[in-house]
Amino acid sequence: MFRKLLQRPGSLDLTPFERVVARAGERGEAVAALDELPTPAMDDLAEFCAIAREAADRTLGLRPYDVQLVGTVALLAGHVAEMATGEGKTLSGAMAAAGYALQGKRVHVISVNDYLARRDAEWMEPLYTALGVSVGWIGQDSTREERREAYAKDITYGSVSEIGFDVLRDRMVTSAADQIVPEPNVALIDEADSVLVDEARVPLVLAGAADPGTSVPSMAALVRQLVRGYHYELDEQGRNVFLTALGTDAVEEALGETLGEDGNLYDTPDKVTEVNLALHAHALLTRDIDYIVRDGRVQLINASRGRVALLQRWPDGLQAAVEAKEALPASETGEILDSITIQGLITRYPEKCGMTGTAVAVGEQLTEFYDLQVAAIQPNKPSGRVDEPDVLYATVTDRDMALAHKIVEVHATGRPILIGTLDVAESERLALTLRGRGIDCVVLNAKNDAEEASIIAKAGERGAITVSTQMAGRGTDIRLGESVAELGGLYVIGSGRHSSSRLDDQLRGRAGRQGDPGGSVFYVSLEDELITRFAPDERPPAADKDGVVRHRRGDHIVGHAQRVAEGANLEIHRNTWRYTRLLEHQRSLVLEHRDKILHGDSAADALAEARPERWAELLESVGEDVLREAARQIVLYHLDAGWTRHMAFLTEVREGIHLRVLGRMNPLDEFHREAVAGYQRLLAEVEESSVEAFETAPVTADGLDLAAADIKRPTATWTYMVQENPFGTALERILKRVSGKDRD
Repeated sequence: MFRKLLQRPGSLDLTPFERVVARAGERGEAVAALDELPTPAMDDLAEFCAIAREAADRTLGLRPYDVQLVGTVALLAGHVAEMATGEGKTLSGAMAAAGYALQGKRVHVISVNDYLARRDAEWMEPLYTALGVSVGWIGQDSTREERREAYAKDITYGSVSEIGFDVLRDRMVTSAADQIVPEPNVALIDEADSVLVDEARVPLVLAGAADPGTSVPSMAALVRQLVRGYHYELDEQGRNVFLTALGTDAVEEALGETLGEDGNLYDTPDKVTEVNLALHAHALLTRDIDYIVRDGRVQLINASRGRVALLQRWPDGLQAAVEAKEALPASETGEILDSITIQGLITRYPEKCGMTGTAVAVGEQLTEFYDLQVAAIQPNKPSGRVDEPDVLYATVTDRDMALAHKIVEVHATGRPILIGTLDVAESERLALTLRGRGIDCVVLNAKNDAEEASIIAKAGERGAITVSTQMAGRGTDIRLGESVAELGGLYVIGSGRHSSSRLDDQLRGRAGRQGDPGGSVFYVSLEDELITRFAPDERPPAADKDGVVRHRRGDHIVGHAQRVAEGANLEIHRNTWRYTRLLEHQRSLVLEHRDKILHGDSAADALAEARPERWAELLESVGEDVLREAARQIVLYHLDAGWTRHMAFLTEVREGIHLRVLGRMNPLDEFHREAVAGYQRLLAEVEESSVEAFETAPVTADGLDLAAADIKRPTATWTYMVQENPFGTALERILKRVSGKDRD
């Protein structure tokens, strides 16, 4: 009651939805008696629910529970439905997608990866067919024609990155016939917390004009010779690294003549940048924790999901430094043609809804950034999982020894165990420890993610031990094997707390599905990175002789560190949106202008008005159709080139904007002022350059000679996601050090 009065996340009143489902139940027998199910009319939600329930039963062998229908109605009302693991979110989402489609709306079901998008689309297709709507899916390997066909369906499944990349590719087409993504109507987001919160600060990028990347192998070799504590130091949170005076001397001596006559490193900004990037890659990014090396490539690991982020990379300089560190050829770099944040992508949709098992914890963010409310759906059966209190140790060594002992002890009973580790390196280290004790286990991490489905399918069998990173089969149920329920069900052990309580809850949620028995416990160390990074000033209580910290202050420190980490991530999200919101608005204005050019004659009308004599001359020699197309190509090219320059300009502005705080100016206000002025210059420059090009453009009866007109579009484009620079910009780091010295 108090949650509702305070409008707390998850306090949404479900009574109206439950009434609809109750009326649907009253019509169940009548609908079941029909030989053929009619196409439901969406002006009667109860009738729709009754028909959808019967259709799911007949086509999939799955008869939705009342709570699943409540979830469906909540989605159709435009909310985020929180439904626990194993409660059938996929089916609820499919029925809601069909409901939107039957209203005549185009639906994109947005997932976190290609595997789930394809699996769910193919799994639910018989249901969609029975309800009279069509479905398609796209994946990373889909051809352009396959994508066009999928987007033409009533319902399209796809990962958030692939849909975003298609939007960016459409942004660059020069013919209306080449566009494949239709106008957005409804976004139904699976794993909504992951897509809308965890991924929200990761920009999607379309790049072109590829050049070979420039690596810095010599600098990587140089920094490998430097010694921590002597040549360089890390800050107290392990987020930044800087040379000491002795380190600077050593670098200047090693670089020698390349620094010029004075031999001063800081007189050569390019060399300073190269050294800093190489030092960051060497000291702060760790293989098998921050990234893995597979197939001769550096592949980033998504911290919130524990999976390889195939299409993600760091900003080019840092990416090249890590590749040089690993003695790998540098990946290609190029000019960014366009980019969009995932938050910007999702807010394009007039209607949004979503589903996940952990929405209440981020309910305030969903409301703040997307105007979405959380509907907390009760499970069909009460959870049978027993969540034990954390076991806290003073040191990592004591914790790891106790963890291995606990696994051996539980395994002896035959009870299946899922151990959730914080990174790839830890998962492999624990597996090696267990095998050293004669216990076989299966490892699931970013290195073997292709085997995820088969590994998770066996994780609930008697005697199974699965060591996993945070990926832990999210989106896939772990079903209990024969006689496992009598042993207490799946036992989940976390080898440390994550930076977000949601990730802990997701790990716990692997056990106890649909009322099954299960258990969970977390083994935590006060030396874990979460504690040392986010609660470095806390004074830990003493441990008992067995290494366990039983004083209640220990639990307080862990909780405090996690809350600080969550606050830091929220502030990053807020800051990203503050700086990109205006850019997204400007982008929408440019796209609106571009669409008028692409689909109409606004370019021709503008050039004819600006240069009437030139227009009349060409009109007589080449004809109206050819001339209008030539005008379209000229203005589109200069508009696209201008937008690319505008984004590069704003990137430079943001790099240096934080120094303006030293002049007592608000960095965000200053950024907005520069962005508005830059956008006004963009429009003027596009108009001027388009008119100039039209004056001399070689137009014949065959059309515009693009090469002669110097209209050179990239010969190739590629897409990727820019992982946030974990260290901030160079100027942000300088400012932090300056302010730190002031405090001292």
